[in-house]
Amino acid sequence: MELISVARRAELIENARSVLKVELRDHYAVDRELFAAWQAGSADALDRAAAASRDRVAARVATGMSLRRVKVVSEPLSEYQQFAFDYSAYAVAAGEDIRWLPRRLASTVLLPGNDFFVLDDDFVIFNVLDGGDNRAEQQLRQDVGTVKLCRVAFDAAWAVAVPHQAYSAR
Repeated sequence: MELISVARRAELIENARSVLKVELRDHYAVDRELFAAWQAGSADALDRAAAASRDRVAARVATGMSLRRVKVVSEPLSEYQQFAFDYSAYAVAAGEDIRWLPRRLASTVLLPGNDFFVLDDDFVIFNVLDGGDNRAEQQLRQDVGTVKLCRVAFDAAWAVAVPHQAYSAR
């Protein structure tokens, strides 16, 4: 295992041809002003904020990169997750394939204890949190067993998750 920086993680993802991601948490850091604007019904604020993310996804997909993500969520969705659903629509429109996995469907899926990325079936990056729900470290693992474990977990979650377009966030 190797501990890596945020910059190194970004570099590894940028150079990958295939990125699989599993998100396990019900809440992630978000710009408070953007969240407040979304709560107030400002589609313009969401459009402006999501433009950079959308453009980044579109550029990656244009190079041939495959991006797939599973978001494990508690239901009913929290207000934050409803926001995340709306925000994710921009990435989906740009070419990222996102699926939503309600926890009620995840009981028979064995998942690692931390969010993770599988890159090109060669590497795994784990995001490890501390007791304050902050990133404590990022672990890069290249051993075949860990990569296989995470790929099998991703595939199992993907198989029961609901495609973004078919999922009802409300």
